[in-house]
Amino acid sequence: MKLISIENIPGKEFEVLGLVKGTIVQSKHIGRDFMAGLKTIVGGEIRSYTEMLAEARDIATRRMIAEAESLGADAIVGVRFSSSAVMQNAAEVIAFGTAVKFK
Repeated sequence: MKLISIENIPGKEFEVLGLVKGTIVQSKHIGRDFMAGLKTIVGGEIRSYTEMLAEARDIATRRMIAEAESLGADAIVGVRFSSSAVMQNAAEVIAFGTAVKFK
């Protein structure tokens, strides 16, 4: 499955199949969250959260791809990611784009 962030694929014609998305709400366990809180005192990267968001993006992307495959898509164009805090210590990540079939 090709994932493209631009709206068109140079040299390719395609039929639009529709919007596809994948989403996940994820949190870290209390031990890692406590350690992350301590890290905010001294500053710097909070690796456990960086890893959590990277994992969440991967899962959301796989779910988006699965939805596109169920439509018979060859690619997803206009791929975007968004994240937001849905509650303390939990974040939602969504991957979305337009599923297309090559002509």
